[in-house]
Amino acid sequence: MPDPTQFALYAAAALLLAVTPGPGLFYVAARTLSGGRGEGVASSLGTGLGGMVHVLAGSLGVSALVLASAELFAALKLAGAAYLVWIGVRTILAARRDASAARAGDAAPPPVGPRRAFREGVLVEALNPKTAAFFLAFVPQFVDPAAGPVAPAFLVLGSVSVALNTLADVAVACAAGGIRDGAAARPALIRRLREGSGAAMIALGVGLALAKRPGH
Repeated sequence: MPDPTQFALYAAAALLLAVTPGPGLFYVAARTLSGGRGEGVASSLGTGLGGMVHVLAGSLGVSALVLASAELFAALKLAGAAYLVWIGVRTILAARRDASAARAGDAAPPPVGPRRAFREGVLVEALNPKTAAFFLAFVPQFVDPAAGPVAPAFLVLGSVSVALNTLADVAVACAAGGIRDGAAARPALIRRLREGSGAAMIALGVGLALAKRPGH
C-alpha cells in the first residue's frame, strides 16, 4: 500500500477520473431517463461490478495479456463497441416509440427493470478495454513492489477507484432522475434527452472501435 500522502494523491486523481464522462456515465444517464432512478442506480451497481472484473483481471495479469495481444484486444474492443452502439440505437428507438405511443394515447412499454439494467451495466463496463488499459497504466504508479506483494495492493487501489466511479454513477442517476421527474410534463424534452444519451453512447462505441492498443 502507498503511504498516506501517496494514497491521498491517488484518491484525488481517481475521483477526478471518476467524474469524467465515459460509457458508464452515459449508460447510467440513458437508463435513468428511460426507466427512472431505480434503473439508474441498478445500472450504476452493474458498471461497478464490471469495473471489478478489470481490477481482478489486472491483479492476475489477464489484462496485460489482452493488451499485449492484437487479436484479443481487437475482439474485446469490437464486442464492447458493438454493444455500446446497439444500446445507443435501442435507446433512441425506444424514446421515439414511447413518444409516438404517448401521442396516440397508448400505454408506454414497461421499463426494462433493475435486473436487466444491472446486467447491461456489467457488460458495458466489462467489455471496455479502455478500462483495462486505465487500471494497468494508472494503478501501478502507486504500487511499491518493495512494500509487499503487488496483487493485493493492486486490488485495494483498484477497488477504491471502482467505488469512486460507482458513487459518481449513482450521483448521475440521482441527477438524471431529478431531471426526469421535473420534465415529466414535457415528454418532448424527455425524448430529446434520451435521444441525446443514445447518440452519445453510439459516438462512444464508434470511438472505442477506432481505439488503438496503448503504445501502438
